[in-house]
Amino acid sequence: MDVPVRDASGASVGTIALDDRVFGIEPNRAVLHQAVVAQQANKRQGTADTLTRAEVRGGGKKPWRQKGTGRARAGSTRAPHWRGGGVVFGPHPRSYHQRLPRKMRRLALRSALSDKASSESVIVIDRLQIEDGRTKTLLGVLGALGVAGKALVVLPEHDELLRRASGNLGNVRVVLPNGVNLLELMTSDTLILSRDAVDAVTRLVLAEADGEAA
Repeated sequence: MDVPVRDASGASVGTIALDDRVFGIEPNRAVLHQAVVAQQANKRQGTADTLTRAEVRGGGKKPWRQKGTGRARAGSTRAPHWRGGGVVFGPHPRSYHQRLPRKMRRLALRSALSDKASSESVIVIDRLQIEDGRTKTLLGVLGALGVAGKALVVLPEHDELLRRASGNLGNVRVVLPNGVNLLELMTSDTLILSRDAVDAVTRLVLAEADGEAA
């Protein structure tokens, strides 16, 4: 798959071939869904907790004698049906972790990348540098590229000036190839890759796939 390579002004300066094994497969919707659900579940802290009748303070004394009062028998004022009593079947600390096989994780990532490419939501830029580190300059580049909405920018190496320029933009996320996150990729409107980042992402994904096949 050939896509145009643009410069910071938005003009085309050539083309680049995207590997069909990474950017040209038929997206597996079922695996994508499972991977997204697992990632969201793994973000949960699982710290919600309620007190049972054994943990609520008080209630050690029987409220009234067993017989002769005309009232229902009661053994504790901390029973679940009493105000201030314990909670039945309430949440307790637990792990929501879902383990997803590496092969499925990589298939989900390739499916997401291929979906972005097929919907023409992938922009390859020859070189993305913000010399002055200003947010206004970065906004100008994004405007020239026709980027609207949420954008995920992938660079081959850390760029402090670009990180500084994007720090004030809540809809722009700058990551390295090994930091490409499936959930961020799915929720981004545009994927911006530098020319070198394309090769880095491709090598990373294919190296993982080759390791699984071996």
